[in-house]
Amino acid sequence: MPSELDNALNDAVARLTAPGAPLETELFDRGGWSAPMIKGAPPSLAHYIEMYTAAHGAVDFLVDGDIRLSFADVGKAARHVAGGLVGGLGVARGDRIGIAARNSTNWIIAYLAIVMAGGCATLLNGWWTGEELAEGIELAECRYVLADAQRAKRLDGQTYPGELILFEHDCHYEQGLANLLSRGGGADTPLPELTGSDLATILFTSGSTGQSKGAVSDHLGVVQGTYSYIAQTLTVLTVLTERGEAPASQPCSLVNVPLFHVTGEVPLFLQSLAIGRKLVLMPKWDAEEAMRLIEKEKVTYFVGVPLMSFEIATHPNRDKYDLSSCVSFAGGGAPRPPEHVRRIKEALPHAFPLLGYGLTETNGAGAGNLNENYLAKPGSTGTATKPLMEIRALDDDGKVLGPNRVGEVAIRSIANFIGYWRNPEATAAAIMPDGWFRTGDLGYLDEDEYLFIVDRKKDIIIRGGENISCIEVEEALYAHPDVAEASVFGVPDERFGELPVGVYFPEEGADLSEEELRAFLQQHIAAFKVPVKLWRVDEALPRLGTEKVDKRALRARFLPVWEAMQTT
Repeated sequence: MPSELDNALNDAVARLTAPGAPLETELFDRGGWSAPMIKGAPPSLAHYIEMYTAAHGAVDFLVDGDIRLSFADVGKAARHVAGGLVGGLGVARGDRIGIAARNSTNWIIAYLAIVMAGGCATLLNGWWTGEELAEGIELAECRYVLADAQRAKRLDGQTYPGELILFEHDCHYEQGLANLLSRGGGADTPLPELTGSDLATILFTSGSTGQSKGAVSDHLGVVQGTYSYIAQTLTVLTVLTERGEAPASQPCSLVNVPLFHVTGEVPLFLQSLAIGRKLVLMPKWDAEEAMRLIEKEKVTYFVGVPLMSFEIATHPNRDKYDLSSCVSFAGGGAPRPPEHVRRIKEALPHAFPLLGYGLTETNGAGAGNLNENYLAKPGSTGTATKPLMEIRALDDDGKVLGPNRVGEVAIRSIANFIGYWRNPEATAAAIMPDGWFRTGDLGYLDEDEYLFIVDRKKDIIIRGGENISCIEVEEALYAHPDVAEASVFGVPDERFGELPVGVYFPEEGADLSEEELRAFLQQHIAAFKVPVKLWRVDEALPRLGTEKVDKRALRARFLPVWEAMQTT
């Protein structure tokens, strides 16, 4: 039976989406299938940015160390840089413009400027090695890459298309983006009139094939994905207001997740433009620094991978800080153990833990579980976000399964991406003709339509919100001339959710130590992908009848060894 909160939320959604209401919906034909969309949403990100930076004007938007910018400041800066992209660099509609950098105000201004100029913001993973960055740039065929000094240094000696333009952090945008602005153009340069069908973004996702894929979204998808979160926020706010529990202060959130990930980009950053939320940037995660900023800036909403809120809840210095302003501790990007839900609520009784489920390919939108509903069903990632999201469990033939039957989780929405860049095979495998996106996750919906994720169909490890392709790591292992066989799989970890480990069988006569192999991997793949433990074996790895390595057998053999290591 639906809970009291479910009934209140459903009633609020019905009122907010009714004809003439702020979130009125209409059907949109998305190339052969129809999906609801928010009727009054701006047609492109350019319109969205202009609308909301003007609407909130002098209100604080970004806080980054000593830098404090209003919505109007950011809108003015983005317009100036967009003019530089068009007038100085000749950026045309659809040109892929990469960003390879850590979080900062100038990252945000660059992103806004790219999409306003009609470019396709290509968000390169800032944790990648130079080799991986070059592969991403080449895959997306970037015309320009805006990179900070650290990522530019990694690219030294690499071959990639396009032109690299250095930019700086921790300074005014005119200084930080001077190398771009010096090429000409400016605030008066005419910009293209964009529509929903123009390309907006490419974000990278690790798939079961091992090779990163570029998930492409148009302006319609990103705007509507953002509005899915706006609808969720307004629905909850409506219920809290009617209960007399709505916060009176400006909403405020920390930015402690990378902006090149969809969680940082859409629900956190882009949504904040519409709801007037102040964003306080943290260049590097540190639980105590987060608590200091929560107290100083009166943060109301915290979001990150689940381990972050758990670290705050269990921190020995937690009681030294006033965290009373922060009433929501959201998690996404990785599973949160049900025991963590209980411990977070006990440690922070004034607040509620929340959990979201979405993917790069859905622009972060999907399902959510919040407040007392989450406490009642802590193993669930919640119900589909109304009014835009549909979620089903499908069998191998694509047929919808009934309640409590495990199948592949599929999502259909106006917010879904339009395909993988230059990869029609992967696109066809992921998107069904009737619009359903196959997520690769296995799960079921219970009788109340709450989604439970139970496993993954893809060979993927999720380490603290970062997707790791086992095949990609295995390919890196096989690149070592002394590795004859290798296999990579995940082991549970309370802090990160999962960690990658591996087993390798050396070539005959080779004396290859774990330390040597790890050092080799660190030269070729990002640090978060490198297995935390590599076991050397002296016999060929077990095989299935298909001749594939039997990972289940390896995991059954080495998981007890790993667990014993953690208790010693």
